[in-house]
Amino acid sequence: MTRLGVVGNRRYERLTDVLTTLKRRGPELGMTLLYEDELLEAGADGEALDDPTRIDALLTLGGDGTMLRGARLVSGRQIPILGVNLGRLGFLTACAGDELESALERFAQGDYTVQHRMALEARTSRAHNDRRRALNDVVLHKGGFARVVHLRVSVNGELIGAFVADGLIVSTPTGSTAYSLSAGGPVVVPTVESIVLTPISPHTLAVRPVVLPPSAEVVVQVEDGPEELLVTIDGQTGTTFGTGDTLTVRRADRPVLLVNFRGATFFSRMRRKLTWGGLRERDENDRC
Repeated sequence: MTRLGVVGNRRYERLTDVLTTLKRRGPELGMTLLYEDELLEAGADGEALDDPTRIDALLTLGGDGTMLRGARLVSGRQIPILGVNLGRLGFLTACAGDELESALERFAQGDYTVQHRMALEARTSRAHNDRRRALNDVVLHKGGFARVVHLRVSVNGELIGAFVADGLIVSTPTGSTAYSLSAGGPVVVPTVESIVLTPISPHTLAVRPVVLPPSAEVVVQVEDGPEELLVTIDGQTGTTFGTGDTLTVRRADRPVLLVNFRGATFFSRMRRKLTWGGLRERDENDRC
């Protein structure tokens, strides 16, 4: 029996139908389902997911935010994550909600691959022992303040430069298509392991995004700016940050494992999800 943990977003209207499908198909496919408390309250039928170390795989029901939350739940454990998109974009997910039964069958048969996605580890001098993992990005930003931030950014002990900007995004290849892309950063194929530095609204055109090797250690210090800044992890959790504090970001010791099905390639997702290259058509062969 495969012990399959399940997390989901209750805001999606289709969630009830998905839970019904899981109840019917899970046991038929030899799966023991363990649900987070929110899903049990929403009517899921199964055991409680109270210990992530007890599961063999994790199923996320929602969008990319739910996938990121699932990655944080397994927290570096080598547990594959199968993402089912119930929302609009779902760039990280493996398939759409109406493909759930097919996805479960293929997963039970072992008809899938596992992608090892590089993650980041971040810590601040204010909370030295609090190490946080990010699948997408670590962002230092000013929150709601209108003032710019003066940053000193170093890599492996060498100063890159002093930036004046609204903040800085340190992203993985996976996160290159998230906030970093919106801020003008490059698209990086997930298998090209690297760390991307993308300034947020820099106050000079000479400051551009930089792609670093995965072995780089990035250190960011704030020289001037609002009295209190924020460091956010994958846009979901965070901590406060002040002038004189130090943010250190490096590659995490273990990757995040994402389930992928044949045909669902990175570029097929770019074409279908982001209308890559301005193409309007959506390739029906890009489905799960």
